[in-house]
Amino acid sequence: MSVTPNRRSVLRGAAVAAASLPLIGSLSAGSAFASAPARRAHPLGANVLVFDPSMSDAAIQAQVDAVFTTQQSNQFGAERYALAFKPGTYNVDINVGFYTHVLGLGDSPDDVVINGHVTVDAQWLGGNGTQNFWRSAENLCIVPPDGLERWAVAQAGPMRRAHIKGNMTLWPSPPGNQWSSGGFLADSVVDGQIDSGSQQQWLSRNDTFGSWTGNNWNMVFVGTDNAPAQHFPNPSYTVVDRTPVVREKPFLTIARDGSYSVFVPALREHSTGTTWASHHRAAGHSIPLSRFHVAQPGDSAATINQALDHGLHLLLTPGVYRLSSPLRVTRPGTVVLGLGLATLQATHRNSLIEVADVGGVSIAGVLLEAASANSPFLLRVGHGRSRIRHAEDPTVLFDVYARIGGAIAGSATVSVQIDSNDVICDNIWLWRADHGNDGSVGWSVNPADTGFLVNGDRVTAYGLAVEHYQKYEVLWNGNHGRTYFFQNEHPYDVPTQAAWVHGSTKGYAAYKVADRVTDHLAWGLGSYCVFNLEANIYTDRAYEVPDTPGVVFTDLMTACLNDAAGGGILHAINNSGDPVQNGFGLYYMNRYANGVATV
Repeated sequence: MSVTPNRRSVLRGAAVAAASLPLIGSLSAGSAFASAPARRAHPLGANVLVFDPSMSDAAIQAQVDAVFTTQQSNQFGAERYALAFKPGTYNVDINVGFYTHVLGLGDSPDDVVINGHVTVDAQWLGGNGTQNFWRSAENLCIVPPDGLERWAVAQAGPMRRAHIKGNMTLWPSPPGNQWSSGGFLADSVVDGQIDSGSQQQWLSRNDTFGSWTGNNWNMVFVGTDNAPAQHFPNPSYTVVDRTPVVREKPFLTIARDGSYSVFVPALREHSTGTTWASHHRAAGHSIPLSRFHVAQPGDSAATINQALDHGLHLLLTPGVYRLSSPLRVTRPGTVVLGLGLATLQATHRNSLIEVADVGGVSIAGVLLEAASANSPFLLRVGHGRSRIRHAEDPTVLFDVYARIGGAIAGSATVSVQIDSNDVICDNIWLWRADHGNDGSVGWSVNPADTGFLVNGDRVTAYGLAVEHYQKYEVLWNGNHGRTYFFQNEHPYDVPTQAAWVHGSTKGYAAYKVADRVTDHLAWGLGSYCVFNLEANIYTDRAYEVPDTPGVVFTDLMTACLNDAAGGGILHAINNSGDPVQNGFGLYYMNRYANGVATV
């Protein structure tokens, strides 16, 4: 399907109206669901619905449908849900709305079989899947009765540890425009074919497919069996045969005696395919839930920090946590795991999570939000430059998202700052909001300088999306950095060119590698502009790097999606690459190294 050129600005511009759609029904801890079978006593909180095979399919379906009715268009609401399935077989269809986390509780995806669909579609917004954010599914075997699984997501919509017994499509169903934009699939098997349809950009990491068809702008495959052959552009396939180093996300399991644990997969190097398909259970170790502080919304930072200081791990149950000071992770190997898009809000100009310069920490499944002005950063790993190496046991960030504006006005200078060495980032979306609730969005309402600031060495990012920040959106000061897939949009709402300059340079590069860096590699990068105030805004370049032999960008693109004439990106990288401007335009470059562009 061809991509409609101006679809981003038109549809994102309609988002404020969409966000105000009334909800059909609601759920709360005091609702009828409190006495339903899935609400039987368990330690995971009121907004985790735990299902088991002894329940009737009809009862499960009713509860799943009620959650979706509440969450289908609830883009900036405060409700959060996790739908957890004990090992067994279920005959249900699961529509996955906003802030909904669907998870199996087995050791392997094949322990929980859904004979039905686990679907993300976009009929709540006329077939526009470009706003299908903040949802996830993991650790499931999905057997769609018609042979077709649909997962039409944008950013912050990962699927992990899934086994799809059939085909899979990544774009919305008709009617409507059927647009979709972004996604992440990891540690998964799709027996049949994946059709990317209208997806503009996508990352598959450590997956196995029957086959793949379709492409648009930026499709990246890392350590994936049966990925399409390398070709860029048209089709725009960036293929890296092996994943250099990664751990998979920790996940919740339940034993036959009803006790819960969190399984932490082992570090893998130079890997292909999944952790589980050949051995049923992945390598790694389990941590019993008794060694976790199971947090509930309303817990203070002081309460949570006391538990962390006593050596407990942290499970954040679904909800919004308003914090006036940061959570401090100081012990090696600590797991911080969020369920149901657990959301931390900075209410007093504070940071939200500070990780000491230690190894083996996992931060997973959290949404970090500025709910006051002038937080210095939302998440920081380490504190200043360090010579300590953590390659044998790196800290990893999984499904970590930041939001500046959208639901509530706020600001933060930096969203995620990495000072430690050897950190791995696995599916990160950092978003200065371009739309949202009234009074939450505007050039001076939700200001934010930089989304991703890297000072540490040997930091690796798989799936890095950073959008709409007002200065360098990614600023990489550390050496030996690696990025596999980058997605970016420049700020939509630049009011005048004079408001967006530094020195004699128009705008800011979306991805800046500092001048002193001697080694940095990146694959599969896309940067777009949608300057929607018709103010004739330009940026001189999308990517800015030192011209030195060790800094190489492979398969990069720029796009201009402006509706009105005027404005655009003048160069792709440094002073190389044709402009994209004055309406719709695309530009592709195969390689940039040592000042030489290959097109």
